[in-house]
Amino acid sequence: MNNIGIIYPQNEFGSDPAAIKDFAQTAEDLGYSHVLAYDHVLGANPERPGGWQGPYTHEDAFLSPFILFSFIAGFTSKIEFVTGIIILPQRQTALVAKQAATLDVLSEGRFRLGVATGWNAVEYQALNEDFSNRGKRIEEQVEVMRKLWAEPLVTYEGEWHSIPDAGLNPLPPKGSIPVWFGGHHKNVLRRVGEIGDGWFPNYRKAEEAQPALDAIDRHLEAAGRSREDVGIEARLRYGDGNPEHWKASLEEWQKVGATHFTLNTMYIGLDTPKKHIEAMRSFAVSMGLGG
Repeated sequence: MNNIGIIYPQNEFGSDPAAIKDFAQTAEDLGYSHVLAYDHVLGANPERPGGWQGPYTHEDAFLSPFILFSFIAGFTSKIEFVTGIIILPQRQTALVAKQAATLDVLSEGRFRLGVATGWNAVEYQALNEDFSNRGKRIEEQVEVMRKLWAEPLVTYEGEWHSIPDAGLNPLPPKGSIPVWFGGHHKNVLRRVGEIGDGWFPNYRKAEEAQPALDAIDRHLEAAGRSREDVGIEARLRYGDGNPEHWKASLEEWQKVGATHFTLNTMYIGLDTPKKHIEAMRSFAVSMGLGG
């Protein structure tokens, strides 16, 4: 199995550049296939007028995935970079396409773009984007990005985008960048089947994801596609550090068609970068990832 990556545990890791470098180089040396980071631009104050309910606040740390990965790309050569996910509709589409293409160029084609619509209305408001139509806009955004990555000049008129004969330079080395979707809403599953390169399920057990996978299969068939056209990336929880539990989870996900995996070392009480790196090492050695 050569598609096991590691989540950058940014909410618990701190922001020391030396520790980040150690984390990334160790992951590459241990044989992890990719490092995944997820995204928030702003965190809300729970004491704000009207209150706040959400898993993150202004006290939770988030590094920009594009900049984080550009930093890591400079001292790695094999490990891939995955956003899991970028909140696409709260951003300007052409700017995301540019940032993604730049990262892909600088990493020599090692980037995979995961996107989703997000849930934080405060963040949308602060970024001057419409929270209410984010689901509708994301499909056009993906279409626009793919055109910009593939063609030196693009003329496009859509419901939300207008490009007057302009283009990106440089373009991604392979002429495109894989676009994966995160989320479990029925519309997300439809997008995966119709236009996605892959899907990030966030279920604890493979059996919990089966109804969603069945829905994706139906949408794939309707679009003239098959499961071979999309990747499925499951999250493996470090948990109590028991290799037998890891192996059982891996096998369960493989049975339902998972193609990629990402280890999560967060939320188990690891309070230093060193402890996260040691957990990452323990998993790699136990699972025989190699270097």
